[in-house]
Amino acid sequence: MRMSVLFLSYLISFNLCFASAQKPSEITSTQKPNKIIGKSPFLEDERNTIEVVQNNVNSVVFISTTQLAQNWIYGTVEVPRGAGSGFLWDNQGHIVTNYHVVDGAESFIITFQGDNKEYKATLVGGEPSKDIAVLKLEKTPTKLKAITPGSSKDLIVGQKTIAIGNPFGLDHTVTSGIVSALGRKIEGVGGVKIYDMIQTDASINQGNSGGPLLNSAGELIGMNTVIFSTSGSSAGIGFAVPVDTISQIVPQLIKYGKVTRPGLGIAPLPDEIKMRFGVKKGVVIAALEEDGPAEKSGLKGMKRDIRGRYYLGDIVTKINNDEIENFDDIFHTLEKYKVGDEVKVTYLRDGKEKTISLKLYQLK
Repeated sequence: MRMSVLFLSYLISFNLCFASAQKPSEITSTQKPNKIIGKSPFLEDERNTIEVVQNNVNSVVFISTTQLAQNWIYGTVEVPRGAGSGFLWDNQGHIVTNYHVVDGAESFIITFQGDNKEYKATLVGGEPSKDIAVLKLEKTPTKLKAITPGSSKDLIVGQKTIAIGNPFGLDHTVTSGIVSALGRKIEGVGGVKIYDMIQTDASINQGNSGGPLLNSAGELIGMNTVIFSTSGSSAGIGFAVPVDTISQIVPQLIKYGKVTRPGLGIAPLPDEIKMRFGVKKGVVIAALEEDGPAEKSGLKGMKRDIRGRYYLGDIVTKINNDEIENFDDIFHTLEKYKVGDEVKVTYLRDGKEKTISLKLYQLK
């Protein structure tokens, strides 16, 4: 009897040892892992996130900026100004980031993941109205891995997003979430709204600005830009400039140092001031560019009499078939056209509607 008990105990112990020696892939589970990365099992979504990060982390950079300041002992000195994120656009060393990350800075230091060296960069150009800027490395690392641009026109609310950046100066932090909404209009640095912004719940904090927002294929779909928060930290509502806008602006900044944008040759009256004149819709022409297309076509700006009283100029209400209600409308409507295109401008003068045709010129 005693030998039977001992044999049974030995058999149970042997079975337990055998079970514990099974490979992870042989363990029965209600949700079997799809792939082993290293020595640990991961679910499909985890595996996807890890692969996207591993394939893109070397394309993301940390940007620290300095500015000049006066010191009563040492005179003019460089002092830290801020920090942000960016990503490598091409193998020539161009780095894309937010305009507000580099605005006002005198010098730029770039660091890469796993590289202890610091690389200096210069500012190539910026577009405040889109919060986009391009830096250029003076010297490049031995190996460069550019980001892969995707498309933002076919994004769907609910699809996965992955953000990589340097929040609060913490090196290469990763957060994930979904596309929460599309087509948002957010106030930009240049005083006009940025259209078609991507809203995401992937945590975006101070220092994430300029970092990439990626889809599950590892493609760039946007650039993390701003958050809505009362505390200054992420509250689940972050916004990114869509990659289609980035792909349109960045090549121009690299080639010309600025964006070549068509214009009418008018200086609009600010929307908040036009309301004081009782104008609710349209753009009031405050002044005209000398020899610009608007002046040549006969449009009129505001006037002032000898007593200091102002009189309204023409009020632009439509460009071709696009209704113009405010400065944002005229700015984004003109983005549809190229320098040299002819457009019909509908305007009000003394309460009467008139229409003229003019050719757009390049803004100075």
